[in-house]
Amino acid sequence: MSANSHQARVAILGSGSIGVDLTFKVLASRNLQLAFIVGRNQYSEGLRVAKNAGVETSSDGIDFLKENTRHFDMVFDATSAKAHVSNNDFFKENGIFAIDLTPAKLGTLCVPSINLQGIENTQNVNLITCGGQASIPLAYALAQAVEAIEYLEVVSTISSRSAGIATRENINEYLVTTEYALAKFSGAQHTKAILNINPADPGICMQTTLYARATYKDFRVVEQKLEDMVKKIQSYVPGYQLVLQPIENNGYITLSLTVHGSGDYLPSYAGNLDIINCAAIAVAEHKYASIR
Repeated sequence: MSANSHQARVAILGSGSIGVDLTFKVLASRNLQLAFIVGRNQYSEGLRVAKNAGVETSSDGIDFLKENTRHFDMVFDATSAKAHVSNNDFFKENGIFAIDLTPAKLGTLCVPSINLQGIENTQNVNLITCGGQASIPLAYALAQAVEAIEYLEVVSTISSRSAGIATRENINEYLVTTEYALAKFSGAQHTKAILNINPADPGICMQTTLYARATYKDFRVVEQKLEDMVKKIQSYVPGYQLVLQPIENNGYITLSLTVHGSGDYLPSYAGNLDIINCAAIAVAEHKYASIR
């Protein structure tokens, strides 16, 4: 952290919707100072918006970061899974703490409501996927309340307007990484992730439904664990809400949630982007607290 500042200096790599929304979230933070946001297209809307907000920008991408390593303490990588693999070689070589918002699955998988403690000493934190950030906390809470989860399925629906090029290019990585993380955090024997991109206009809010085949003794314990977890998530994702309380039917548990964006830059229906950005800020703030 800069010796001349009480804030952690952060860089944002990627000037798409996620990167620009992160820009405004960082600007609103008392503990984080935005050094710059960089992209690859000098005419991009994202860089224009950031520049108009008084943020230093560059269209030289990772090359700009390589030339300015002394001017930031941590980086948000909002590019793509493929790009992050090579980007992190540079971050690792230079001891830069990286918060990965792509489904690259390189670093420590993190869901702030579950395992925020313990990421202080890792170099790379992976935020899995937006669907993962929405569903994994509930899967984890469910696992604490049942004897075993045989099957776990998560179906997320997002607005086409909130699914940019990087999201569409990463669909396969999204599904694989979400399924892997669901199994890791819940212990489920079998997992399945489905992502629907809805072209409705106006855009629909992100919705995620979780189906589980589980063995349990007391459904009231299941309800309480899930309620407690929702409160934890809402502490850093205010727009997170259960719209279908958990119901049971012969060993099957179903529940559904929506995520409304906080409107820092993106429209409120883009809860899928908001939830992963809120998670990224939570990680950065926690890292700041560990190094100040």
